[in-house]
Amino acid sequence: ALQLLLLLLPSALGRVALESTVPLHNTATSRWENLGRADAHEMMTLTAVVKVEESSRRALEKVFWEVSEPGHERYGKHLSVAQITELLDVPKARVERVRLHFAQAGAIRTTVAPNRDMIEVEMPVKAAELALKTKISAFRHKSHRHVRILRASSRYSLPDDIAEDVVMVGELYQFPRFRDSGLNNLTGSGNWPNDCDAAGCKGLVTPGVLAQRYKLPTSERDLKLTASADNTMAVAEFQGQYFKPTDIESFSKSCHRDVEVDKIVGGNSPSAGVESELDIEYIRSVAPSVPLTVIYNSQYSLLKWANQITSDDSSPYIHSVSYGNDEAQQTSKEYMFSCNTAFMKLGAMGRSILFASGDQGVCGREGCGGLFSKRHFNPDFPAASPYITAVGGTNFEGDSIGAESAWSSGGGGFSNTFDIPSYQASAVQSYLDNKDADLPPQSYWNSTGRAYPDVAALGGTKTPYCVATSGRFAGVAGTSASCPVVAGVFALLNGLRLNAGKAPLGFLNPFIYKNPSAFQDVQSGKNDEGTGYGFKAIQGWDAATGFGTPDYEALSKVAME
Repeated sequence: ALQLLLLLLPSALGRVALESTVPLHNTATSRWENLGRADAHEMMTLTAVVKVEESSRRALEKVFWEVSEPGHERYGKHLSVAQITELLDVPKARVERVRLHFAQAGAIRTTVAPNRDMIEVEMPVKAAELALKTKISAFRHKSHRHVRILRASSRYSLPDDIAEDVVMVGELYQFPRFRDSGLNNLTGSGNWPNDCDAAGCKGLVTPGVLAQRYKLPTSERDLKLTASADNTMAVAEFQGQYFKPTDIESFSKSCHRDVEVDKIVGGNSPSAGVESELDIEYIRSVAPSVPLTVIYNSQYSLLKWANQITSDDSSPYIHSVSYGNDEAQQTSKEYMFSCNTAFMKLGAMGRSILFASGDQGVCGREGCGGLFSKRHFNPDFPAASPYITAVGGTNFEGDSIGAESAWSSGGGGFSNTFDIPSYQASAVQSYLDNKDADLPPQSYWNSTGRAYPDVAALGGTKTPYCVATSGRFAGVAGTSASCPVVAGVFALLNGLRLNAGKAPLGFLNPFIYKNPSAFQDVQSGKNDEGTGYGFKAIQGWDAATGFGTPDYEALSKVAME
């Protein structure tokens, strides 16, 4: 009782606002509208990120690079959850102080992660407002009006003595990005045979188109080489993005692919979410020999998703995520720092994390400004994180299966937050030095930032994918199509390696940048969304398509070296 009284009284030490540099929600510029204060008794789940000593985080990063670098003596010697917990060495007393703060405010559940660097807290709104001295409001997406989330509508803070143990509490300021509805229900113009039985797939990208272009294994003999009892892959889905088993069955039958979901984490309500069905149908079409897990979260929380898979030694080796936001939009440095720590843990565990690079070219959701404000590009996050693999989008140059061109709306560019990592320094410098790049004005972007994407795949609106959704076949585009395709390719490579007694590839970028010839270079197009401002695809690495699109035959050789 005394502890609760102390919580209720203003702390003599004062309070510290967290993520204080993030602009609060602005209805005029946001795609989300504020519906007003949330009901006091509504339940919400938060993730408190507990401070890790900088020396421990540096030790984690050192291991991350060593186990991810082909040729290093520690390459492939990945860590277990327990080993990462030991490496981070977060004091139990620190975690308990933070946990108690929320418990005493009225949390009904506080779950400490095995690594002791995150605490998942479930509590009613009134308890969250008390613990964080904030106001919690309900928000609804202006286009996807069935989607409602809870976020802070005022600053949040913690008492001084608790704040010194916490990096942030998420996701209170972060608003998720949704697929543009203009990327759905598209028609195809491809001049190739329709290898699916459904007439609605005519002219659209199908599993057969991908198999031909990316030289994927399709015979029973070749696929058997990639089938390993230990191999796994996953797609991440969020609020409302369920899948309908009848849609998956319809796709399998029509397109002659064995598409099925082997495991579901977080449940499924049999309703058609186009994002989820796109992910499932195409990652499994590319890698039919690899068991697929769907990781579903009812709330949009990248931190909760990361906590789930870093807490599980048996979590899948490959993760495809079509989720992100602009670095500038409610995406604090504390949030990016916390996500990056989780990404490093995943790489150290031998997990490969792939994110879609975004569908708004170089300008992002905020736009590039101009007229009354300084023009500048808005890089995407997590795509611009140095610790994940970013996948951009392409179209076919012509109307047949062949050379590809950068999709004008594909995300790409340079981070404003993170420096160029060593694995890509040489490739990026060659791009910056190449006169053919015809770079946009330097004042628009940060030439010293982490550059992305790393690779690409078909995803543009000229080459939409044939997806079975809501009982019919429809054309769907976006880098959220490109990402599961590339993820599926690397899942196949993991199968080859595991069958040969080798470790999974883990964090992919050092491998990718050492083997540029294993990708099909994209040398035309520009991700300018028709504005004239963007990055050109040229010979070699570029900030529109990375090193280009997969060549499985070449990749399968270098992956086994």
